[in-house]
Amino acid sequence: MSKQHKPTASFLLATFLLAPLVAAAVEPHAGRTEITADYRYAAHETESLADSKTLTCREAWRLAVVNSPLYREQTASVIDSPLLRDLAYTLATRHVQDQQVIEQTEQGRVLSCRVRGFLPTEESIGVIRTQLAGGPPSAEGFDQNRALRILSVREENGGTIAIQYQALKRLDWLGTHYQGGLRESADIMVDFYDSQGALVKTERYPARKTPTGEDILNPGAIAILKITKPTAANTYRVWLVK
Repeated sequence: MSKQHKPTASFLLATFLLAPLVAAAVEPHAGRTEITADYRYAAHETESLADSKTLTCREAWRLAVVNSPLYREQTASVIDSPLLRDLAYTLATRHVQDQQVIEQTEQGRVLSCRVRGFLPTEESIGVIRTQLAGGPPSAEGFDQNRALRILSVREENGGTIAIQYQALKRLDWLGTHYQGGLRESADIMVDFYDSQGALVKTERYPARKTPTGEDILNPGAIAILKITKPTAANTYRVWLVK
């Protein structure tokens, strides 16, 4: 005859204590999708480590969005790489909740950044559908910060990229050095990507009215920055530091 062992008090107590912990670990986050990613970047000698660290975490957030089931399901039938990249950045910079940088490492000039956050499901689906349907990603249209507004971006013959922008504050390169902390905000950033969508490099361009001429931009003034697209670059993205 087999013996039947009754549960001991200590076993019952352990089971009672562990049950809520297991339930909390598997309980889904209502209305939100968790996103995570780990991105590595080899900084070029001409790039500062501070800028490269910022870039690495920014790309980690983009990768976290791109790898999420929500994003993949909603964009499965789209093959427009620049559109998808802009969409991923829109979600990563404006809609991710509870953002956490889990870990950052630096080995020489090789940097890594691991991130974790949440996308609000219904809100994100709405943003994706609106942008894929041709609607604006935001009320501002092109990128904007407190110093500049991007008005248009177009590619001309010979691989030249023309970026039209407008000053929102007085920008003076002669002596004030952008008093009030505008120095970084008054640079135009451009990411360049190869044919596989991998980041080639990021360049920073000062917002001067002419490369060697007028060094003062008054509020409302409009200027055009022309740059040459690198040979290895297939697509690009223009953005401003927030």
